[in-house]
Amino acid sequence: MIEAILFDLDGTLIDTAADMGGALNSLLLEEGFEPLPLDIIRPLVSQGGLVLTRLGFSDKVAEQEIEPLRQRFLQHYHAQVADESKLFDGYAEILDELEARSVPWGIVTNKPEWLTRPLLEQLELAQRCGVVIGGDTLAQRKPHPLPLQVAAERLQVSCNSCIYVGDDERDIVAGKAAGMTTLVAAYGYIEDADTIEAWQADGVIDLPLDLLEHPLVGLT
Repeated sequence: MIEAILFDLDGTLIDTAADMGGALNSLLLEEGFEPLPLDIIRPLVSQGGLVLTRLGFSDKVAEQEIEPLRQRFLQHYHAQVADESKLFDGYAEILDELEARSVPWGIVTNKPEWLTRPLLEQLELAQRCGVVIGGDTLAQRKPHPLPLQVAAERLQVSCNSCIYVGDDERDIVAGKAAGMTTLVAAYGYIEDADTIEAWQADGVIDLPLDLLEHPLVGLT
């Protein structure tokens, strides 16, 4: 019996690629370089600021310059954190349905809380979300299971009665290690080279609304 659903953030619950990509391109332009097409940036968004900064600059600057550039990238992103970001199509209905059925939901992400919470507030999700665990909330982050374990504890449910939905292999690794049922968000920020079957999740959803009818969720 599923008692709660937890979601990864970027590429799973919220489409943040335009704002993350915009922040990277703002920094590239600031440094005198050409911006990158969003379709090159998009598959890497779930991997965070360091990967995106390296995507933009690793062939242009020395390695020791990457971290200062990452910090500036995060500041650019903070300034536009919800300019274009939005729930993936279908999640407005999904969250309404979960709340109508009194199924708590929450977010476990590696995005730091100082970026996650403003995003949720601007999208009017902060008060609806039962728990938020960011990459800087605890001593560990995904793929370690601790963030998911703490999220379940804060929702007052057992891990084995939770579903975790994510679009990155580390989401599935963390969810399985925590004893949760895991679903891959195949619509998310996944590179062409990734073989999601090898992640050995319990299931896959090709579109967000597939979640409501998935047999492992048990809502229908």
